[in-house]
Amino acid sequence: MVKAFTASLTGTSLEWYDFAVYSAASALVFGKLFFPSDDPLTGTLLAFSTYAVGYVSRPLGGFVFGRLGDVIGRKRVLVATLVLVGAATFLIGCLPTHAAVGPAAPVLLVLLRFAQGVGVGGEWGGAVLLTSEFGNARQRGFWASAAQVGPPAGNLMANGALAALGALLTEDQFLSFGWRIAFLLSGLLVAFGLWVRVHLEETPVFKAVEAGGERPEAPIREVFATQRRQLAAAILCRVAPDVLYAMFTVFVLTYATEQLGMARGEALTAVLVGSALQIFLIPLAGALSDRVNRRWLYLGAAVAAGVWPFIFFPLVATRSWGLLVLGVIGALVIHSVMYGPQAAFVAEQFSPRLRYTGSSLAYTLAGVIGGAVAPLVFTALLGAFGTWLPIALYIVLTAVLTVAGVLLGRDADHAEDEEYTRRFSDGAAKDPLAAGRPS
Repeated sequence: MVKAFTASLTGTSLEWYDFAVYSAASALVFGKLFFPSDDPLTGTLLAFSTYAVGYVSRPLGGFVFGRLGDVIGRKRVLVATLVLVGAATFLIGCLPTHAAVGPAAPVLLVLLRFAQGVGVGGEWGGAVLLTSEFGNARQRGFWASAAQVGPPAGNLMANGALAALGALLTEDQFLSFGWRIAFLLSGLLVAFGLWVRVHLEETPVFKAVEAGGERPEAPIREVFATQRRQLAAAILCRVAPDVLYAMFTVFVLTYATEQLGMARGEALTAVLVGSALQIFLIPLAGALSDRVNRRWLYLGAAVAAGVWPFIFFPLVATRSWGLLVLGVIGALVIHSVMYGPQAAFVAEQFSPRLRYTGSSLAYTLAGVIGGAVAPLVFTALLGAFGTWLPIALYIVLTAVLTVAGVLLGRDADHAEDEEYTRRFSDGAAKDPLAAGRPS
């Protein structure tokens, strides 16, 4: 379990470092370097459009890698996704800017962002199953939260790297070459992540599915044919957390610097503090969901997500750095209470033999309607109305969708996983070589 938890945590953290460093760079530098415009807001809007590409491409990763995860196993797919995301991020750090090659620069940026999204789309479902299928099904909330710690940990590393580079370099140096260093570091991080994952075993649940001859031949078709309600519930439950995270780790950088006139370092530090707390809050919330009803805990946090913007925006209107930090922390605490139990809740909606496919499809399709468009919608609403109220109402709408998804979902069926694990254990006892037999 410790090896599985470490592999899930490190792998997702490294992949989300790659994803988050791009997100932060979209808010801070890409508008100037790849989408030059006389209007800073227009440049930022175009930069966020490439941010959205990383979400729109996720369903492709979910379809391709999710299917493979249920057919050839969790471990092999997780190695492939890590390589894909790491290579794309490293190459972004090598890209020429618009000033050097003209329109080819943003085109290449979009293509590499697309590759990032494909890899992340195939990553999440497997990382969740890596821990939840090794451990006790009745403690799934805590163990599955390892994959959920990846985004704030990656976000912390990404924003920390950019903040350190911003502090050490002048503005011109940062725009010239400093931002590239954060992307090039991906090569070293991915090498470490691969070393951890290559040495991990396949999960007992997948081994039981394989040993029983139950691997699905067409898992995508089967999910859409037999588990439509589960898929709808898993998609909708993810919308508000994605939008809340996009608001308070990505768009908040733009809002604080361009709308409130605060320093870039102050905005980055606020996000860093909130992300650091999430590293502890997310597994805590996952563990709490093992002791209380997971759905009702999730439901309460979704309601709080719809209320918090009406507290946050008046707070930060004072332009106080302390209140900005408090506002970001409050939002990310609410996000943690949803995000910690989310991995277990989504995985529990699907039967074990279709779990990688179902979880991946839910994760990636929810990203398209949630996190992908959120920064674009935030920027467009702010530009059109010049006030925060439409942004707050948009977050309320996403909270309503998530409440509907949680109510539509089902509670955990622990006996189902325990039966699969028991069957594998019985088979291994009869054939001592079965546990180590390759997929």
